[in-house]
Amino acid sequence: QVQVVESGGGLVQAGGSLRLSCAASGSIFSIDSMGWYRQAPGKQRELVALVRSTGTTNYADSVQGRFIISRDNTKNTVYLQMNSLKPEDTAVYFCNADVRTRVERPFSLRYWGQGTQVTVSS
Repeated sequence: QVQVVESGGGLVQAGGSLRLSCAASGSIFSIDSMGWYRQAPGKQRELVALVRSTGTTNYADSVQGRFIISRDNTKNTVYLQMNSLKPEDTAVYFCNADVRTRVERPFSLRYWGQGTQVTVSS
């Protein structure tokens, strides 16, 4: 019983910025990681950015230096600040959370948000 909800997508011109938000709620004991993935038409879903409970982050090469992932642990929320957007960033962006729901279960389950559309015009 975990929900993941994204917001913040929209239409911007190349060079502009957007900030995506994602909040996880429900039966959460702990969150191992939260991340952002994207899928463009005709392409497979790819990792954009990930932040672990330790604070370690990973970025796709295509967004390195332009996107920043951050988190607010008190709200189980992760953000993706997207700067210098390019038309090739156009995709549906999905948030995921790897969640442990019970202390006695030493494994996590992956939950996905519904996705938010990001469109970058040239």
